[in-house]
Amino acid sequence: MYSEKVMDHFQNPRNVGEIENASGIGTVGNAKCGDIMRIYLDIDENGVIRDCKFKTFGCGAAVATSSMATELVKGKSIEEAMKVTNKAVMEALDGLPPVKVHCSLLAEEAIHAALWDYAKKHGIEIKGLEQPKTDIHEGEEDEEEY
Repeated sequence: MYSEKVMDHFQNPRNVGEIENASGIGTVGNAKCGDIMRIYLDIDENGVIRDCKFKTFGCGAAVATSSMATELVKGKSIEEAMKVTNKAVMEALDGLPPVKVHCSLLAEEAIHAALWDYAKKHGIEIKGLEQPKTDIHEGEEDEEEY
C-alpha cells in the first residue's frame, strides 16, 4: 500500500523535464526491474542547486521517489544534497513498501551521479562522493528477487 504522499508525487510529479546545459547530469538504472532515472542539476557559482529536474522510466514508486528527491535537493548546497539518502527520500514520502525500497536507492544514486558529473566538469572533489554505479545492483551476487 502506498502513502498519500507517494500517490501525490506519482500522479502530480514535481520538476519533470530536462535542464539545458545542466551543471551535472546523473543517469542510473536497475537492470532487475527496468527502472531508469536521470537527474539534471543547475548549480550556481556558490555551489547551491538552483534547479533540479528529472526524467524517469519506471514504476509509480520510481516516479514518486524521483519527484521527491528533486524537491529535497532544490535550493540546497552540494554538501546538503550529499546528505539526501534513500532513507530521507522514503521518510519524506511517508514510507515505501519493502519491494519498492530500491526506487529510493535509485534516487540517491541519481543525485550522486549528477554531482559526480558536476565535479568532473569543474575539476573539483566533493567530500564523501564516490564514483556512482550505473546499475544499483552492480557487484551484487545472486540477490533475492523482488
